[in-house]
Amino acid sequence: MRKAIALSLATVWLAGMVLSHGTLRAAGLDKAAASQTGSAKTKSRATATPIQHIVVIFNENISFDHYFGTYPVASNPPGEPQFTALPGTPAVNGLTPGLLTNNPNYLNQNNGTGAANPFRLDRSQALTADQDHDYTPEQQAFDAGLMDLFPYSVGSAGPPPNAPPNTVLTTGLTMGYYDGNTATAVWNYAQHFAMSDNNYGTTFGPSSPGAINLISGQTNGVIATMNGTGDETDGGDGSLTLIGDADPIGDTCSSSTRDQATMGSPNIGTLLTAAGVTWGWFAGGFDLNTVNPNGTTGCNRSHTGLTGITENDYIPHHAPFQYYTATSNPNHTRPTSVMTIGHAGDPANNQYDLNDFFNAVKAGNFPQVSFLKAEGFQDAHASYSDPLDEQAFLVTTLNFLQQQADWSNTLVVITYDDSDGWYDHQIGPIINQSAGSADGLTGPGACGNANNSLPGITPGNLHATGRCGYGPRLPLMLISPYAIPNYVGHQVSDQSSIIHFIEDNWLGGERVGEGSFDAISGTINYMLNFNQTPNPILLLNASTGEPE
Repeated sequence: MRKAIALSLATVWLAGMVLSHGTLRAAGLDKAAASQTGSAKTKSRATATPIQHIVVIFNENISFDHYFGTYPVASNPPGEPQFTALPGTPAVNGLTPGLLTNNPNYLNQNNGTGAANPFRLDRSQALTADQDHDYTPEQQAFDAGLMDLFPYSVGSAGPPPNAPPNTVLTTGLTMGYYDGNTATAVWNYAQHFAMSDNNYGTTFGPSSPGAINLISGQTNGVIATMNGTGDETDGGDGSLTLIGDADPIGDTCSSSTRDQATMGSPNIGTLLTAAGVTWGWFAGGFDLNTVNPNGTTGCNRSHTGLTGITENDYIPHHAPFQYYTATSNPNHTRPTSVMTIGHAGDPANNQYDLNDFFNAVKAGNFPQVSFLKAEGFQDAHASYSDPLDEQAFLVTTLNFLQQQADWSNTLVVITYDDSDGWYDHQIGPIINQSAGSADGLTGPGACGNANNSLPGITPGNLHATGRCGYGPRLPLMLISPYAIPNYVGHQVSDQSSIIHFIEDNWLGGERVGEGSFDAISGTINYMLNFNQTPNPILLLNASTGEPE
């Protein structure tokens, strides 16, 4: 009964001037013109808003409380980047005093030696162990909305050191969080632009389902598998639903021993191509011809970050368009030229290296819709990346974009593929139930029941299973001249809300269909104000995250 009750409760102004290559040049912000024109070298399709370019930065494995639980209050120890909130900064739905000192995960004895209150991870503890973030354990950690079984269900022991007051490494590490002395850049972006504290993974589960949900809102409909089906579950009516990190079939960099899969549903890429909208997925390490400074090349290109850990740049199960025959580039074929990037008919098929994005923008060929994936060492994934390496990527990218002429009509969205299992105290609305063997939110094999669920990709599958959601709460930030400054939005959104915006802005409201979450997702438009005085650009230091 208690579970049922818990679940039910369940500094340069841009207007006029833009910094470019060290000089200032005029950049008028005529909204009517902005809705019809892009860069000088790219003819843009008419849009529903002044936004002509959207750049989605899709990073790895961060829950909302893990980065923003104490926002906007930072500890500010000596020797670390300092953070003091601007006057009038709104509060977030974060870690209250009760949650910090009398947390259900500390009180629940089932957590054993891992029972812990949330605790601050210092900047010197940026590298941590990876937590369990699989589809079933994440649901079990939520414990029907009681949110009190994180150490037991998903916690992993350190590094870094244990959660206090224990003297040995424990699964209580999952309760760790950063503040504005480590997640300094994202806290500063939140001060000057817009963020949400009510945004969720579309479903539970790790990277691949999150990435698939970002571009299609539909993880049901696996049409081919290799090396077993350990990353899939029964989706109903003879179908399979992706719930784990299978590699895409056919990608030359996919592991020969790893579970692999091909998806059968449409995705936002197929819709954009059909409409003549320029777009691309830009992944670090995708160009197999490049030789890195450490001598690595091909599928094994790698970097060693601030963590001291060496990680491959390109990770196949982080590349969602590779799962679909219509949008894949299995051999990582290079684009014909920098001016064909984003355009239909090029042999790269809209799948590119991260460097191609920067080169295209510099050449005046700024795609209308761009998805960016950092090289592995900078994607924020615990165990091989960290908030400081991620910060360097975010700041470098945003400093670059804000110094382009097209910044006046650009929106950057920063969000994440999953929570990594990091503790977050807020359960989202369970708008899509599932009663499959992999579910466990309200009991073994149960996330509610499958009678209240979206269909699969085939007409006969009216209630596809394996899609319990919404899942964990994830950060969502909007960086743009039109983002409401120092604003915290509270309307419900999920990963598919991003393609919902793209569909409304470029496609006249056309939806992916075939059971996609985009048909019922919330909007992100409310965090934008197209009548406000445009925000100043905000250039940060890539190392400290502080304003330059």
